[in-house]
Amino acid sequence: MRHTIHKKHHHYGWDNSLTPVMTVAPGDVVEFETFDASGGQITANTKPQDLHHLDWSKANPTTGPVYIDGAMPGDAIKVSMLDYTLSGQGFTAVIPGFGLLADDFKDPAIQFWKYATDGKSPAAYGPGGRVPLKPFVGTIGLAPAEAGRHSVVPPRRVGGNMDFRDLGAGSELYLPVEVKGGLFSLGDSHAAQGDGEVCGSALESRLDVTVKFELIKGGAPRFPRMVTTGPVTRHLDAKGYEVTTGIGPDLMEGAKNAVRGMIDVLTAQHGMSPEDAYMLCSVCADLRISEIVDKPNWVVSMYFPRIVFD
Repeated sequence: MRHTIHKKHHHYGWDNSLTPVMTVAPGDVVEFETFDASGGQITANTKPQDLHHLDWSKANPTTGPVYIDGAMPGDAIKVSMLDYTLSGQGFTAVIPGFGLLADDFKDPAIQFWKYATDGKSPAAYGPGGRVPLKPFVGTIGLAPAEAGRHSVVPPRRVGGNMDFRDLGAGSELYLPVEVKGGLFSLGDSHAAQGDGEVCGSALESRLDVTVKFELIKGGAPRFPRMVTTGPVTRHLDAKGYEVTTGIGPDLMEGAKNAVRGMIDVLTAQHGMSPEDAYMLCSVCADLRISEIVDKPNWVVSMYFPRIVFD
């Protein structure tokens, strides 16, 4: 059976006491309307200084929850990502106090995007560059067993704000069930993102998301796991990469230094501001752990796709 849930049916925190919007059977398909991560607070008229006044209690609204009939603690919900319908517009923002380099970038900045809704053409980046699209949903998960309301911002064992860049159409996500019915919700949709989402936002864009639910009795994974059915970087690979590194005993500091190095490269090569380079890294550059065995120092790398400036 096929269902639709409109974005008016949303919530702002994980809570196993929420009343389900609907009950579905394993095998059912549901189309979810979503809000962007700001919950509609950021519009085409938003100015950088307005970002100081965002209401964080309304961040990452998720559509749902959905009760999956027969799901019990210890089971797994298999979520097949069938389709994404793009809206054609979005934003990326540097929000004070948020993001990997929050101490480096204390002033707000914002970049608005427009793109073709067929997803086949790259999105133009105002200061320069064209980013190939790869839509996915950033927040997706089930209700936790612990009572009360829990922030939707950090991820957790049952999913949530995981920002899996590769959770595109055709992929499959397996989530561990902690409460009866699972209570599934999703939101925080993106048209493109680099692994790490380093400035705290990607190409934030309202999408409609179609998924199929299946139930695996007794199959709960320790943490969420994902299956992709094809290549995950083909849209970026064609022209190679610029790569910077951060090396030292602290992985978080290594990640910061890898991003700082890429910002230096982009500002030097393309004449953009550090703020614009930072946002662009968040949308299309990937952070990787390149080495974690040769103690005491580890290597974190940032891969920036050269195709963006081809």
